[in-house]
Amino acid sequence: MLPDQRKNIFVIGMDEANLRTLEAVPNADEYRLHQLFSIEELQEEAITVDGLMSRARAVLDSHEGSIDAIVGYWDFPVSTLVPMLSREYGTTSTSLASVVKCEHKYWSRLEQQKVIDEHPRFGMVDLESSDPQPPEGVSFPMWLKPALSYSSELAFGVNDMTEFRSAVTEIRGGIARVGEPFEAVLDLVELPPEMAGVGGRVCLAEETMTGIQVAVEGYVHDGEVTVYGVLDSINYPNSSSFLRHQYPSTLPAPVIQQLHDVSARTMRQIGMESATFSIEYFYDPKTGGISLLEINPRHSQSHAELFEFVDGVANHHRMFSLALGRDPALQPGLGDYQVSAKWYYRWFGEGRVHQVPTADEIAAIEREIPGVRIDMVPAEGQRLSTVGGQDSYSYEIAHIFTGGKDEGDLRHKFDRCIAALGLTFDETEPGERGRNTA
Repeated sequence: MLPDQRKNIFVIGMDEANLRTLEAVPNADEYRLHQLFSIEELQEEAITVDGLMSRARAVLDSHEGSIDAIVGYWDFPVSTLVPMLSREYGTTSTSLASVVKCEHKYWSRLEQQKVIDEHPRFGMVDLESSDPQPPEGVSFPMWLKPALSYSSELAFGVNDMTEFRSAVTEIRGGIARVGEPFEAVLDLVELPPEMAGVGGRVCLAEETMTGIQVAVEGYVHDGEVTVYGVLDSINYPNSSSFLRHQYPSTLPAPVIQQLHDVSARTMRQIGMESATFSIEYFYDPKTGGISLLEINPRHSQSHAELFEFVDGVANHHRMFSLALGRDPALQPGLGDYQVSAKWYYRWFGEGRVHQVPTADEIAAIEREIPGVRIDMVPAEGQRLSTVGGQDSYSYEIAHIFTGGKDEGDLRHKFDRCIAALGLTFDETEPGERGRNTA
């Protein structure tokens, strides 16, 4: 295809870590990818939606040629910029309202309870109160979280009132960072009566869910909801932090079907169209029940390599296809491996990481161990608490993707990668986030 005949696709937050899989999707030679904002630009402290929209318009208006699609695979503000810009520039996207119904955790729960029972008891916490209390009917243990946050920031599991008050203090201090710009987006959509006065700086309390965590990936095309993948999410022992995501799921077929059904009902209620989604659940093997944790109005870029290893095509393909008005259906199981995983190598205490391998050294490890890809998170000597986008209990050191013939093969490759990386740490403070395990 001639260069001037390629489809111009603007990717909000296009990053180096995903570039390899973005450029390897089917029909990649028909696309011309353009970065619209770096990750750093999207996470600036003084971020405003109006400011980002103005800067995006400047780039798009100066572009010589067609604007065929505007896409993104990150949470707010990317998830909301996609429909806002798509509406202005006439490209295909779901509605802004459908995205906000997913992103705003409280509004999302209100929508879910209209069509499903598979969710925990929940309610709002009054952050302005001098003596904040758990919502009526919501019992310990519970999770406190802002209506919107990055990568589980300011999300705390609490077991009693002492922990509850401590979490409220932390959330009060940091909720405006994302909540304030999110309120500017809320002003652009029509809110139902039950959302009147709620705003974006609200704290949600939900009863703790137990069992096996599961991720469901799907899309909506021509009004039909399709689930194309279910993944297991396994935590570190005695921790709420992910150890790995594994594809495909090992859950029984009836449970997989139930996940499909609940996801379809929920996304129809949300009103999503021409877009991908990712929903996280808990499955309790003792009761056989499932419970919906949260809905993401985009596919998970964390899973791109997992689908590529097993199905032969990264999930980015579906994002591109939908944005171009095409049917994204694919035949599964055409990859080089039977199973795949994304591993999180974590450190559970403050410190600095040393002997971080260079890009060439990482490439050498990937060549030595087939079916492996490594992305480092902190830079050489970086204090771990300065790394953005971390959960409340650990620090991510590396993301290690593995493809293999079975689960044992995946773990063996992960262990080989950890040994080959040869990282060392200086603990500068006591391990506030727990003990270090691998």
